[in-house]
Amino acid sequence: MAQSISIKIAGKDYPLVAASPERERQMRLAADDVNAMLLRYDEKFPDTQLVDKLAFVALNQAVGRIAAKEESAGCTGELRSLERELEAYLDGNGK
Repeated sequence: MAQSISIKIAGKDYPLVAASPERERQMRLAADDVNAMLLRYDEKFPDTQLVDKLAFVALNQAVGRIAAKEESAGCTGELRSLERELEAYLDGNGK
C-alpha cells in the first residue's frame, strides 16, 4: 500500500510516495545519510555552493553503491564455489 511521505534534504521538504513501510524506512534512512554527509561537507568546505556539495554527496553515494555491487558479486562467486565444493564432498561420501 503506497503512502505519501515528506522527506527533508538540505533543509528542503520533498513530497514522495513510499510503496511500502519498508521502502519508507529505507527512504528515511537514505535521507538521513545524505543529510549527514552534506553536513560533513558543509564543515569541510563552508565556502562551497550547496549544489557542488550535493554533487559530492551524489558521487560518494554512487561510488559506495558500485563498490557494494562489486563486493556482492564477489560474494556470490564465492558462494557458488562453496556450493560446488559441498556438493562434491557430499557426492564423494555418498558412494
